[in-house]
Amino acid sequence: MAGLRYAAIRGMFEVLAATHVTSIVRALSSARGIIFTLHRVLPDDPADFSPNSILQVKPEFLDYAIRRVRALGFDIVDLDEALRRVEADFHVKRFAVFTFDDAYRDNLKYALPILRRQQCPFTLYVPTALVDGVGEIWWQALEDIIAARQALAVEIDGETEIVATETLSEKQEAYDALYLKMRTMPEPDRVRLIRDLAAKYDYDLAAQCRDLIMDWPELRSFAADQLCTIGAHTVHHYELAKLPAEQARSEIEMSLKVLEAQFGRRPVHLSYPSPIRMPLVANPPASYCLYAETVRDNGTLDVTVVATTL
Repeated sequence: MAGLRYAAIRGMFEVLAATHVTSIVRALSSARGIIFTLHRVLPDDPADFSPNSILQVKPEFLDYAIRRVRALGFDIVDLDEALRRVEADFHVKRFAVFTFDDAYRDNLKYALPILRRQQCPFTLYVPTALVDGVGEIWWQALEDIIAARQALAVEIDGETEIVATETLSEKQEAYDALYLKMRTMPEPDRVRLIRDLAAKYDYDLAAQCRDLIMDWPELRSFAADQLCTIGAHTVHHYELAKLPAEQARSEIEMSLKVLEAQFGRRPVHLSYPSPIRMPLVANPPASYCLYAETVRDNGTLDVTVVATTL
């Protein structure tokens, strides 16, 4: 399945080149650039049940994508330069930006050597609680718990449902249904549910976080590379639109303070966790000087000025 996905994306690059679509896009589109929003970089094929494999690419694919983007005539730039080109009132060359969310440890092992070899600038969005080793990568935890069980007892709003998870199709159906519920329920309820499942099925959320995410020494080594820009990704990776306004602002502000303390520089870029057609945080503090970068359905860069310093 993963092989088909890589082949399809590779085919997309080849079609763009063979049909000269990029020339048409340049002539007709107002879009000035594109962002590659990446998460994990892993060498192995995913398991048959791996709904979160959509978040991973292989090292050779990352290498290919960088080379192919340049061959198609795009400059690969950092986010500061991308913003300058977005805001320019004159013609600029089309650009591409590579970003990585969540500070996964595999980025250090598998992605960074490729980025260095290709001299490819990139942005790493960091959720600080995850780097502390106390965050919850709930979407992966849900997959792991379902993968290891033939059935789950799921309690929501005081009602317990027995969910079959024996076959591959049952596991996928269970994951899809629970993931959708967890994405739409209030964040406190979602936190309680994943913690309840973890406790019930002896799943160590903190150990999982420490295993998957870089710690601060690793992250400082990663961020020391001149190609790297560190961006904020809140503290706990909560969906800000589902939080009270004050808590949402605190999630941003605290992450900025932690990152500034760790790296000596206050980030000016923010990636909203899981921004699926939802409103963002309203009325940010005037002290913010941040840009929020999201990606439209057509892949173009959508920049929102969260706040500016007067």
